[in-house]
Amino acid sequence: MYAATSANISSKLDIGALSMCRGLAQNTTQRIVSVSTLQCAKAGETLFTEGDDADGISEVVSGMLRLYKLLPDGRRQITGFLSAGQILALAPRGIHGYSAEAINDVTLCRYPRVGLDRLIDDVPALARRLLAVASHELCTAQDQMLLLGRKAAAEKVASFLLLMADQQGKGDEISVPMSRGDIADYLGLTTETVSRTLTKLKTMGLIALPAPNRVEIHDRDQLEDFAIGQSESGL
Repeated sequence: MYAATSANISSKLDIGALSMCRGLAQNTTQRIVSVSTLQCAKAGETLFTEGDDADGISEVVSGMLRLYKLLPDGRRQITGFLSAGQILALAPRGIHGYSAEAINDVTLCRYPRVGLDRLIDDVPALARRLLAVASHELCTAQDQMLLLGRKAAAEKVASFLLLMADQQGKGDEISVPMSRGDIADYLGLTTETVSRTLTKLKTMGLIALPAPNRVEIHDRDQLEDFAIGQSESGL
């Protein structure tokens, strides 16, 4: 993994656009940048594995990560996908509770725990920012429990597409660099079920699949009906 020092981060990034810096005063953002480093990982590279020491947090600047846990029998449960603006590796006990891999080429802004702890003591607004991130992680975990425990296949796939659209903030055009197998491991489905459901949604005119790694939402209202189990199509 390539790492750049904080000295050249300002020349490579729009600091004000970083999620960690958003809404904070300029002098505070400069202090945050002063303790950070820029890291790049290639597609397929492991950033850390479950059980590793967690000595900082990172923000995704570009690209997408998969987060996952392995069951004792080797099966994989993907717990989330992170893209630009999302925070990675909040670990209150100092140990990573999951593994993280780059799906495509990824750039991260990394904030070491030692420097961050000092800043939190001095800047209450940063502490509130991290509390908001932790609260969002909790809500995401609760949504994932509902997704896996109570929703049917069509509801799961529709919910996933809407989640990706909201997460990426690009309207109804969604980048899906992860494989169908990744999506299946996230939703608790088989790869075949994911592919079949996407094809049916396309046939119904709800989505388009212009490329394997791209989805366009054509009927958001009906897709939202699927996500909450109110569709009567029998999909």
